[in-house]
Amino acid sequence: MIAPPADAVAAQRRTLRTLVAAQAVGAMGITIGIATASLLARDLSGSDSQAGLAQTCQVLGAAVASYLLARLMSRRGRRAGLVTGYLLGAAGALTAVLAGVVGSMALLLVGAVLLGSTTAANNGARYAATDLAPAARRGRSLSLVVWASTVGAVAGPNLTGPAGTLARTIGIPQLTGPFAIGSIGMLAAAFVAGIFLRPDPLLLARQLAGSDTAPPRGTAWGRVLEAVRERPVLAYAAAGLAAAHAVMVAVMVMTPLHMEHGGAELRVIGVVISGHVLGMFAFAPLVGLAADRFGRAATMGAGALVLWASLVLCAWAPEGSSWQIFVGLFLLGLGWSLATVSASTLIADQAPLAVRADVQGAADLVMGLTAAAAGGLAGWVVGGWGYAMLAWFAAALVVAVALAALGAGRTTLVLAD
Repeated sequence: MIAPPADAVAAQRRTLRTLVAAQAVGAMGITIGIATASLLARDLSGSDSQAGLAQTCQVLGAAVASYLLARLMSRRGRRAGLVTGYLLGAAGALTAVLAGVVGSMALLLVGAVLLGSTTAANNGARYAATDLAPAARRGRSLSLVVWASTVGAVAGPNLTGPAGTLARTIGIPQLTGPFAIGSIGMLAAAFVAGIFLRPDPLLLARQLAGSDTAPPRGTAWGRVLEAVRERPVLAYAAAGLAAAHAVMVAVMVMTPLHMEHGGAELRVIGVVISGHVLGMFAFAPLVGLAADRFGRAATMGAGALVLWASLVLCAWAPEGSSWQIFVGLFLLGLGWSLATVSASTLIADQAPLAVRADVQGAADLVMGLTAAAAGGLAGWVVGGWGYAMLAWFAAALVVAVALAALGAGRTTLVLAD
């Protein structure tokens, strides 16, 4: 039965409220371990060059989970995918705690891969916000869910110190405390999405469009490739999304190590990461408004400029604590927000409804694989040539973001709402 428009409006409001709540606690769960993941990996492996492996495996896990969860969402709706992602992430956080207790680097990497499922769920939540939104407000709807990460994501890294104290109190390694607390946030996100995300926004959107709730026949990749052939703008949007995310991950994962080498305390590192996360999420509503008003491609191009400025500051930042690293990491987050919100909204605009989840999952898979490769190489670059050289290498990827924005501007299709 096709729901009347009034019901769809009410469902969209309920969807946004639910996604905002789930995203807030889920973001706390996943970001509380950002400042310590590389340090724990360094301690367990005994090598600075392997410090970025945990974060890299988490990004890789997020890439694979994005695709698998998208297939689940395509068949069973957004709710099933989100709950599954949050539960797998909670299991990964507890596995990371166990890895620290037994001193196993291999077990930490397994936990990191599972933790990526929560990142994938958070990414899926931003798309779920657009399923029932009118085209003129998709940027704002998507960015509202991205913004909801601010509360949990900024609070998360600042809980690093107290989490370490709690870890010592209960007899587990200090660096595993953030993962223990993070698992609670992920379980809370699973509960919120599972109970309150009703009706399912993707399934309802298909009903309103008069289509079956099941996706078309054929393989998911086949459906994605057909959509890209019909609408090349999707390829440009996915390329911009991937390049911007790779820049952010490569520099962010090695920043705690760069600061620690200069004697920065764990508390100060946590504050810098909080500022970075603030840039990623806090201004998302303004970014969404800009994407709706000035266009998705133009906003992506602005993101490329901000990313370039951030990398210049990071390249100049000395080891330890400095104003350059504070401002550079904040701008790194803001540039990521501009590029990611605009590219994601463009994908939500242009992907055909019947295969929307498939296209979104494939885009996030490419994004995650690119970022995983960048994060893995980041440790070797820093180990061989230093943090400044990493920033200059990352600047080359910003060119790809700018080119993607230009291509998207030329190929965007004007579609009926």
